[in-house]
Amino acid sequence: MSTRKEIVSSFYDQYDEDGRLGRTRHGQLEYHTTMTYIHRYAAKGSKVLEIGAGTGRYSIALAKEGMDVTAVELSESNLAVLKENSKWMENIVSFQGDATDMGRFADDSFDVTLSFGPMYHLFEAEDVDRAIDEAIRVTKPGGVMLFAFISVFAIMYANYFYGNWAAGQKENFTDDYKVRHFKEQLFTGYDVTEFEGLFQKKPVDWLTTAGVDGLLEPIEKRPDFSLSDEDFEALAEWYLAFSEKRELLGNTNHLLYICRKRL
Repeated sequence: MSTRKEIVSSFYDQYDEDGRLGRTRHGQLEYHTTMTYIHRYAAKGSKVLEIGAGTGRYSIALAKEGMDVTAVELSESNLAVLKENSKWMENIVSFQGDATDMGRFADDSFDVTLSFGPMYHLFEAEDVDRAIDEAIRVTKPGGVMLFAFISVFAIMYANYFYGNWAAGQKENFTDDYKVRHFKEQLFTGYDVTEFEGLFQKKPVDWLTTAGVDGLLEPIEKRPDFSLSDEDFEALAEWYLAFSEKRELLGNTNHLLYICRKRL
């Protein structure tokens, strides 16, 4: 049986994570929307922790803006790219590590904590709970945390309309339509209210839940899809106006749960 780290690392060893947010329109929208939300809570001089930093697209961008950034990444191949791309920067440090154990950091250390990858790949309830608790622990009282997660419905819409719906349904749902989470999925999806429920007994106050990339991923696969730079700019601003509408959240692929640590 492969471990979770082995499964995740094997995927990222073969995947161009560094180019993911730039090579497609849905990736560009995800980046634009996510950065907008980060900037609502983090400014120059903020002490920021990114857990699951990938190759550092967000961490490096925030460091360039003058933030004091610490990046943690599970995949060694992603971490190597992050270190190479940031080697000339003095205000970013990076480590290999697992979201379930942030023991290298003291309590109440960071103004803003970003958890942008771990919740895609954590499946055991104890690991999910531990990762949330660790992010809360290292964040300062009054500090803000942004957790990224994936809609299980968007997983279905984006991947299983190509002659394989029944297989996708069996993988992501039980026979009575409960959401399934198991490590061999690689990516696990949530019902929005299910994910929000993970924080009900935590010492945080919910600020908002927002989508970051809308319906673009499944639509972008159509042969007649077209979105000019001018239209993309208009879409990006339009989407921000509606990114928190509850009736749209299940359709977006990636989402943010944003909360503040209680004083």
